[in-house]
Amino acid sequence: MKNKNLNIVATLILLLGCFACAELDEEPIDFVGPTNFFTTPGQVQSAFIGSMSRLYEPWTRYGNNAWGEAFRGTDQLAGGDLAFSANHAIFMWQAHYQAIGDINPAIQALNEDKLGSEVSQEEKDQLMGLGRFLRAFNYFYLVRMYGDVPLITEETDLTGEVSRTPLLQVYDQIISDLNFAIDHLPNQWDGAPGRPSKGVAKGFLAKVYLTMATAPVNDISYYAVARDMALDVMDDGIYQLVQDIDEVFNLENRYGPEMMWSFNATADDPSTNPQIWLPETMANGWSDHRPQREWALAYPEQPRRSAYLLFEDWNGDGYEQWGGPNVKKYLYDTRQNHEQFRSIQGVPLLRYADVLLMFAEAENMVNNGPTQAAVDAVNSVIDRANGYVDNPNHPRTTTSMSVGEFDAAVIAERGYELCFELDRWFDLVRKRILCDVQIPAIAVNCDDNDYLFPIPQADLRLNSSLTQNPGYAVPGD
Repeated sequence: MKNKNLNIVATLILLLGCFACAELDEEPIDFVGPTNFFTTPGQVQSAFIGSMSRLYEPWTRYGNNAWGEAFRGTDQLAGGDLAFSANHAIFMWQAHYQAIGDINPAIQALNEDKLGSEVSQEEKDQLMGLGRFLRAFNYFYLVRMYGDVPLITEETDLTGEVSRTPLLQVYDQIISDLNFAIDHLPNQWDGAPGRPSKGVAKGFLAKVYLTMATAPVNDISYYAVARDMALDVMDDGIYQLVQDIDEVFNLENRYGPEMMWSFNATADDPSTNPQIWLPETMANGWSDHRPQREWALAYPEQPRRSAYLLFEDWNGDGYEQWGGPNVKKYLYDTRQNHEQFRSIQGVPLLRYADVLLMFAEAENMVNNGPTQAAVDAVNSVIDRANGYVDNPNHPRTTTSMSVGEFDAAVIAERGYELCFELDRWFDLVRKRILCDVQIPAIAVNCDDNDYLFPIPQADLRLNSSLTQNPGYAVPGD
């Protein structure tokens, strides 16, 4: 759903003038403006495409900056220190609210039935399902990063007196939007594999419920509905694990069967240069976003280690040559493309492996210990990681584990399997283990205030109704 060349354009042409002293009174007949835009399905879709471009562009936001600043405080990315400034990750706040600003007018037009009778109700419902899914997606990221956030569902910006909406009200809107999407999105889109489907909406709703079962909401009743929603995805039979760990991120698998939804790049609209992941000995790489050395070297010895992390270059030279291991997940495009500073590798937003691990975590908590179903779900991910052989470096889980032991094993497995996929930060936050996993040099800077990002200073200045999160400066201090 991404194409940076598609934008919503409103053009107003006024023809005023005098010819031979005669007064001309003409009305434009092809005027396209805010009151009569979104009158075709294509115009509605352009708003949704534009919203994704707000989030994922080469060199900005989730295309690059997320790794460089926002989530560098995890235990996996090198260079983090958890000494967040008052404007830490300001681009994330801006990106998501700009995306919401694209989505809301299209939703409003659908509510007002601007598409008219020439468009079927089924198509209108599918478009509304897309819009409400995307709005829920944006608010889910915002609420996890900032806590209480302004909940805007109409054409309103943040420069007015818009206050922060309580966390649970934001979650209510997210859940409502995702349930609508589940009811109206198709299982699969014909000829449009990059669009979120019914299963993607279910997967994100499972993640929403799992998050609400943990911090800061801590309502354990949500474990059961998270388990059921993840199981619903599993029972659909649409998605499955790629069997060979070396094939998970191959480009032919970018739209399935495991990859459920992603930030999408194409040959016409490539992603950020792969040099941000490549070491200097490969295609003049820059190693901008490198794994934390201690974490990478502690990664279990198994086939997944060399599939997801880079320890050797094309010449077989080891990481000692360039200072440390690199991320390999986003280096599955061709060598030729790498050497031409381009890639069509996307960034996963939801994989089926994630659904299996969500199910296992929730099932364990619901039953106060791991069931066989929970163990089987985790072990299917572990078995693939180990190349389907017993591995004492990374053993399978068992039903004899305590609820705490199994939960810790699942969170560790999420860290190994979903590394560098925009999930680790949120797992550390909701499990309240951010400070526990850091190396000593970073742990000294970690405290409870780090679990939320700061509200940007500019928005605090423009809107006196906004308040700052604890531990961060406010304008004028």
